[in-house]
Amino acid sequence: MTRWKSTLGLLAPLAPLAPLALSGQTMAAEPPMTTVTTIGMIADVASEVGGECADVSAIMGPGVDPHLYQASARDVATLQQAEQIFYSGYSLEGQLGNVLERFAETTPTVAVAPSSIDTASLITVQDVYGIDPHLWMDVSLWAQIIPTLADAFVEARPACEADIRANADAYATQLEALHGWIEASIATIPEAQRILVTAHDAFNYYGRAYGIEVAGIQGISTETETGVADIRRMTQVVIDREVPAVFIESTINPRTVQAVIDAAREQGHEVEIGGQLYSDAMGEAGTAGGTYIGMLHANTGHIVEALGGELAPLPAPLEGWAERWEIPAG
Repeated sequence: MTRWKSTLGLLAPLAPLAPLALSGQTMAAEPPMTTVTTIGMIADVASEVGGECADVSAIMGPGVDPHLYQASARDVATLQQAEQIFYSGYSLEGQLGNVLERFAETTPTVAVAPSSIDTASLITVQDVYGIDPHLWMDVSLWAQIIPTLADAFVEARPACEADIRANADAYATQLEALHGWIEASIATIPEAQRILVTAHDAFNYYGRAYGIEVAGIQGISTETETGVADIRRMTQVVIDREVPAVFIESTINPRTVQAVIDAAREQGHEVEIGGQLYSDAMGEAGTAGGTYIGMLHANTGHIVEALGGELAPLPAPLEGWAERWEIPAG
């Protein structure tokens, strides 16, 4: 079973793919790569691809907002020990980006999104970002980082190539199945209710990929302030569209969402919190939500059920993952 660990806490077990045993001789000759990532959404994929050949840790753990994150002395020490460093890019990591640029002078450091994902697939935004960095919300896009990670691992551990390539293929199959499952599940929501109202604009790729309108109270980055005008604007959307449920996020204070709910109720429209979504970080280590597949599975479950849809049965490639986490397959 593959594992990744947050530098903030415990080791997190991940769903097994097809366990691939390395020979004792290979392991003795090739110790696992010390691999450090910024966010868990990279760490989980890296762990699945690297398998026993990679010892993967993430600097940012559950509930951590990468937009506002500042590197600590502990982070710098962790990065100094890394054999490889992976980060998302497109300014997601905020001020940590300056630290990563310095480490790139001495350590192989890869921005996986710019290195992997076709620029034609990017969503441009009218703010300091220029590019919406929340690419993991579209599984078909995030799956494109798999070859980048595999190539980097193979370059560092040539003896592990067969295992790494097999891991990459198996995990890509799982993500392809996940993408199709989300699309089928979202399609069951009545069209009039197919609108996702969240705390900030982290779900634009999700909305585009899976056919649901997205409306964020706050902008792309949580560094921007939410004003009274934003609350009023979103309240009117909720009332006009008769939205039944809005969603809070695991990395953002729910006060802005609650303000919209309260304002809508004052005008006679009842709206509920449909659940907490994972946006800029995964869930707790040792839970299904602490995996990339589990993150998107949980989000989709909350969205579909709160907006009046019905989850599709999980496809066969995800049955092993579901069994590992005791999740009904459908």
